[in-house]
Amino acid sequence: MSSGRVTRHARGRTVAAVAAVCALTTAPLTPQALAADTPPYTETYRPQFHFTPEKNWMNDPNGLVYYKGEYHLFYQYNPNGNSWGDMSWGHAVSTDLVHWKELPLALPHDDKEMVFSGSAVVDWNNTTGFGTKKNPPLVAIYTSYAKDTGVQAQSLAYSTDRGRTWTKYQGNPVLDIGSREFRDPKVQWYEPTKSWLMTVSLSTEHKVRFYSSKNLKDWDLLSEFGPAGATGGVWECPDLFPLAVDGDPDDIKWVLVVNINPGGIAGGSAAQYFVGDFDGTRFTAEDKGTYTPPTGTVVQDFEGTGFGTWTTTGTAFGEGPAAGALAGQGTVDGFDGRGLANSFHAGDGTTGTLTSPEFTVDSPYLNFKVGGGRHPHEPGTVMEQAPPPEGTLLADFEGGGYGDWTRTGDAFGSAPAPGTLPGQQEVSGFLGSGLVNTFLNGDSTTGTLTSPAFTIDKKYVDFLIGGGNHGAASADPTAIELLVDGKVVRSATGKNAEALTWASWDVGDLAGQQAQIRIVDDNTGGWGHINVDHIVLSDALAQPVSQETSVNLIVDGRIVRSATGSNSETLDWASFDLRPYAGKKARVQIVDMNTAGWGHILADRFTTADKPAKSVVERADWADYGKDYYAAVSWENAPGGKRYMIGWMNNWDYGGAIPTSPWRGAQSTPREMALRTIDGRIRLTSKPVGSLDSLREKRQATASGVTVTSTSKPLIGPAATGRALDIEATFSLKDAERFGLKVRTGADGEETVIGYDTTTQELYVDRTRSGAVDFDGTFPGVQRAPLQARNGKVELRILVDWSSVEVFGGSGEAVITDQIFPDPASQGVQLFAENGSVRLDQARVRHLGSYRD
Repeated sequence: MSSGRVTRHARGRTVAAVAAVCALTTAPLTPQALAADTPPYTETYRPQFHFTPEKNWMNDPNGLVYYKGEYHLFYQYNPNGNSWGDMSWGHAVSTDLVHWKELPLALPHDDKEMVFSGSAVVDWNNTTGFGTKKNPPLVAIYTSYAKDTGVQAQSLAYSTDRGRTWTKYQGNPVLDIGSREFRDPKVQWYEPTKSWLMTVSLSTEHKVRFYSSKNLKDWDLLSEFGPAGATGGVWECPDLFPLAVDGDPDDIKWVLVVNINPGGIAGGSAAQYFVGDFDGTRFTAEDKGTYTPPTGTVVQDFEGTGFGTWTTTGTAFGEGPAAGALAGQGTVDGFDGRGLANSFHAGDGTTGTLTSPEFTVDSPYLNFKVGGGRHPHEPGTVMEQAPPPEGTLLADFEGGGYGDWTRTGDAFGSAPAPGTLPGQQEVSGFLGSGLVNTFLNGDSTTGTLTSPAFTIDKKYVDFLIGGGNHGAASADPTAIELLVDGKVVRSATGKNAEALTWASWDVGDLAGQQAQIRIVDDNTGGWGHINVDHIVLSDALAQPVSQETSVNLIVDGRIVRSATGSNSETLDWASFDLRPYAGKKARVQIVDMNTAGWGHILADRFTTADKPAKSVVERADWADYGKDYYAAVSWENAPGGKRYMIGWMNNWDYGGAIPTSPWRGAQSTPREMALRTIDGRIRLTSKPVGSLDSLREKRQATASGVTVTSTSKPLIGPAATGRALDIEATFSLKDAERFGLKVRTGADGEETVIGYDTTTQELYVDRTRSGAVDFDGTFPGVQRAPLQARNGKVELRILVDWSSVEVFGGSGEAVITDQIFPDPASQGVQLFAENGSVRLDQARVRHLGSYRD
């Protein structure tokens, strides 16, 4: 599975996640209430041509195999709810990879195991003895997660009726090395040795193992690959397959796909790949050579005994550069020379800043090395805790009990908590000597705590919040809610961090109404608790305190660029684009405001240069550069030797918080994969399966020879608007810095921008104004993919669905998949150019129907 779900959740209280700036949600923006009376598959954000189950949680695709005219899609599925848990295999089939039929649950969890990710094969020669040669069995090879020990081992199940019913093998598991991080087997028949080949992940070691078997039951270790490429998170869901280079059957290369979470190119989850050779025993990736960063002028290398003209606050950075690791710290590497800035002085509990003198920006880029904690800068946060907002105090949880608040369940105990509870990471940021903390007896307890009614007579409700990130729209929330007439009208949740920080609701439109506060803990998984303190009605907006570990560029007193570590003691290159600030005064500030796990920052080798330095992540190869393409694996046994791939269209950074109901999770459009030589290098490319054309409706619109200069305008007319579209467009470069199309445009500036940046030669998707984006701080943003124009032209294929965009640039080497959650009324398509002109040579907009029609 990306059984990293268990791994990640289990680590939730020992390694801090992103800064605890709360995800605030205005309830009417979420479709949960709307979905209650809505026919299935017509809900607000329901994809029309991407597979989704009718209800409940779905993540990784599993068991992809073609047999007797059907493509099988199994998937990680929770039959009992809309959040991750009770992992089982759901099942759907298709004859064309487009029209899907959901079938009954295939492999259910039971009292002993959850059924994590894996693959399926047709055992044509009945090597297992589960069927006959006349009726060969389908065999699923999955990771069984033992509920009592947490051990992950590989197990079998089989079907002799075309996958409709399944039997778990009595001899399970068939491959057990006693590890809790050994998962996601991809199995195929390897003809040269007449044997089965398993590719499986040692997730936290960043390794892939290869095993061989004659009967799927007895396995021999062949070799290992890794660590290599991006290693900022666990490796999951590996896949190995051969492809012809440029269509030449005499030039075969092997592709090893390794999904990673977190640490992807756009942050969080992603699918990286390696191109190389497989000799039946070992995979060898092509040597990409040693990386040499651009030359430039070093402005701070931390090689002196002190910080020179750089100034410090707090105690985190000590009196001068560190010589490497500090007391209690793991091995620090990747820095240059003898010294670096290291804020681990006295451990993660210290905070402070290290700031450069002011300088005039006169170089295109500032390159530097960064490591340490993954706690990004959050806009709107402040460096110092201000006094609590003045107003009407609704609760400070300082008494011996909860007063006239009403409790249900057992998560809240009989009185507020004094702070950190047994087994919990340190809780900080609360006021006084008490707070609401539902970690009582661990994450297993649930309940609610509801205030008496009060009248809203001020502009804001301010409060301190921390704990788990499970929004009110999820099936198992950890949230604080504002109720009016018994309905949730505002909600907020923590960000998987124990430190409390300020959050606020603007309630000006609710003035004079009676309301209640309800604190809800309905979650028993990882981070299944909530921390709340000091709830106050106020006319002042509380400002959250920074929890960042970051390197920031400050221009005109404002942070304009920021970088953070990746929860690693290894420093890696990062770069700030300074070109927009040429001639301005600026400062660099290294910030550690985090006192929890990975609450420190490492930095070194600040260098001005004409070109940006690239990190290991940027130098890795990615099957998709968007935020929402993970656990990507391919079908075995597809007709014509084709290689089709599909991925889970979500991201573990916010996967449990997306505002969908009664389902959560979608699969990407299946893609046909190929290897092409592009700019002298072999690249994995993809394009939507050709059968997607079957969903095209008669409505379409075309345009050609349109030049636009420094503006946006509707593309063609009413026929070019819609919620489910297939757009093909070719542009000729002129002098515009950026150009492209805006889709799902609507009122109040709502838009998803799909553009090309000529200054960086990148395709990008900007979803910062794409609709509902405030359910998680990591959701809004801009995703970028390198893309060279060809003969002065840029070609795009854009698939727009009710809650996603998939953008294919060039020959399919640059792909960006992003979820979006726009208002249903936002259906416009606009052509735009910035700072110059561009010519739209031609565009065709086709409407797409539902895969269920």
